[in-house]
Amino acid sequence: MADAKALEAKRKTLEKETMALQELRREQATLVATRQTLDSQLQENELVEAEFGRLQDGARIYKMVGPALVPQDRAESVANVQKRLEFIRSEIQRVEGRLEKLVAEQQRLSTSAYKLQMEIQGAAA
Repeated sequence: MADAKALEAKRKTLEKETMALQELRREQATLVATRQTLDSQLQENELVEAEFGRLQDGARIYKMVGPALVPQDRAESVANVQKRLEFIRSEIQRVEGRLEKLVAEQQRLSTSAYKLQMEIQGAAA
């Protein structure tokens, strides 16, 4: 009787861990997609920054606002791109940190779930 209750408790724990593992994998997929988007944005803004370095003094810079091109001050444009780059890089670090934590948690849950499966199979045999 006690063995049956212990076995059922292990099955419920295994089910909870499996569901938690699935949720972590979904979150990981979302974070990977976010990381890819941030990489694209980083490359785009790095290209813009490089183009600013190639501009001649007095070159006009325009910013697209809706369907219109509006003149913008060079210093303001450079500052905006640099701020954007800083923000994107900090977001990449945040996402990578979260991904590392997710991977560690997934490994922990996978190991625990595997052990529970082995215990359940051993008790059933």
